[in-house]
Amino acid sequence: QPDYINAVCQVDTHLTALELLYVCQEIETNQHRIREKKWGARTIDLDIILYGVQVVASKQLIIPHPEMMNRAFVLVPLSELESDLKVPVLGPLQALIDLIDTSELIKL
Repeated sequence: QPDYINAVCQVDTHLTALELLYVCQEIETNQHRIREKKWGARTIDLDIILYGVQVVASKQLIIPHPEMMNRAFVLVPLSELESDLKVPVLGPLQALIDLIDTSELIKL
């Protein structure tokens, strides 16, 4: 798969977590994302990592994102937004970062 850029952003919204997911999926569709192969190359991939302190477990959406603790490209930029963040269920963000390899990250 070609090189790509990961980023984390924080948004304020009146939408529920599920409504926000649908908006994200609509944006992906508008950017010509085609869901053919899991873990395959894609034009855009928008994930909801956290939704405040809420824990969501539904068929459509799991929050905190179930893979966030394995992804330096999520955890490190997230810590730049809020370094003392406590992740629901998982604990302090910095403790999660301390458990993973961050050496492959390239900061832009």
